[in-house]
Amino acid sequence: MRYEQLIAFLAVAKTRHFTQAAQDVGVSQPSLSKQIQSLETALGAKIFTRSRGRIELTDVGQALLTHARRITGAVDAARADVDDVLAVRSGRLRLGATPSLCAWLIAPLLARYLERHPHVNVAIIEDGSESLTDRLSAGEVDLVFTTARPESAEPLIVQPLLTEALVVASAASQPPLSAQEFIGLTQLREQQFILPATGYDLRSLTLAACKQAGFTPRIAVDGGATDAVIGLVEAGLGVALLPAMIAATRPELRSTPLAPPGAARTISLTQRGDITPTNAAAAFAECVDEHLTDLHAWGRLPEGMKAI
Repeated sequence: MRYEQLIAFLAVAKTRHFTQAAQDVGVSQPSLSKQIQSLETALGAKIFTRSRGRIELTDVGQALLTHARRITGAVDAARADVDDVLAVRSGRLRLGATPSLCAWLIAPLLARYLERHPHVNVAIIEDGSESLTDRLSAGEVDLVFTTARPESAEPLIVQPLLTEALVVASAASQPPLSAQEFIGLTQLREQQFILPATGYDLRSLTLAACKQAGFTPRIAVDGGATDAVIGLVEAGLGVALLPAMIAATRPELRSTPLAPPGAARTISLTQRGDITPTNAAAAFAECVDEHLTDLHAWGRLPEGMKAI
């Protein structure tokens, strides 16, 4: 049985008239009659009879009626759901981001996105850049915001969005690290460092910056996500390299800029290059471009941020 045959059958069952049914379906009467004949051949039985000039359902036709309605209804519902997804009226978006980006970047982006596409189901996965890249390659997320250049064998499309300056964060309750406005990395040689866990870009950036300055950092506490690192620094257990925007929003942190050339990280939107993005993901990427363009035009980029 084919969908078109069932539609023809339901039209005749409703109107009890072949000419009217053909008009309702939008085909010629001969074409509709052929659909009914083909359906009867497939079933091996008659589904209509003529009695005193009136078309009636046979017992087989009556048995088929309920199933035909259910089948065509399911097909119509499936087509409607597909149309909704294609028009981004539904669907899902799985978005990955590092913890430090979720509050200031992800929240306003999702507010803009869900205002336009309120019926999309959004899931947010927080993790380090390396882990997020692995999950993207595994198909567990659709898009990720990374702050380190992905190292993956998978073909990835990396769109740099912003550069974010890093500063030296220390406890505000302790004396300043430097009498000057800036501090050189070499001046941190004797400081105790709080390092994020392996997989977080701030860890690799810190180790690389210290290596370039000619020393290996002394580690007071090793491991933890961004919030844990901030809490340990606020408690006076050590210093850490943190994004300027984060340090500026924590009153219990003292933020000291690095002397030129300083250090920075690049925030990028990353997606797989070997598959076509879903309509929901493509629509979100458009919102990202619009949002950052607006922030730059209005001069509202957070402290330490520069558009690329």
